[in-house]
Amino acid sequence: MIYLILFFEYFKIGLFSVGGGLATLPFVIDLANKYGWINNKMIADMVAISESTPGPLGVNIATYVGFQSCGIFGGLVATIGLITPSVIIVILVAGLLEKFKNNNIVQGTFEGLRPASIGLIGLAAYEVVKIALLNLDLYKITNNIKDIVDIKRLIFFVVIFYGILKYKKHPVMYIGIAMVVGVVFKM
Repeated sequence: MIYLILFFEYFKIGLFSVGGGLATLPFVIDLANKYGWINNKMIADMVAISESTPGPLGVNIATYVGFQSCGIFGGLVATIGLITPSVIIVILVAGLLEKFKNNNIVQGTFEGLRPASIGLIGLAAYEVVKIALLNLDLYKITNNIKDIVDIKRLIFFVVIFYGILKYKKHPVMYIGIAMVVGVVFKM
């Protein structure tokens, strides 16, 4: 039964997460709240691992969640559930899109999907920031305003972000630096 739930939930995620891997995060967070297969820390870890490994982010996350909940077969079921809608849609739409690409309805649909995709990605970014840089649970306990932000992580984020903007090196370099800093400073 859990395999059917896993497939169905990831089928829905694959069907409605327009905009790529980061757009799947709000759905994954909802899934975590609904079934408890994963928690917020695991989601942050999944994003970090998925961004630093080959393959699409959404597929990596689906595989991870499926594996965490049901082992290897669960990872396979979640991954197949996630990609099935895309395969179906591409098969159905590929021929039609070329034929109707200048149609006002088709153009309007894409115009509407773009901001929706950005909104989903923005929500995902917000959720990752909450998990990676903020200590909201600690703040709820202490009510001390200084406990809201993890200062070490915020400083490190700003340094890496500045480095990316200024030096524009390959992303692997920043991932490597982040891994070393994380180990050395136990972040």
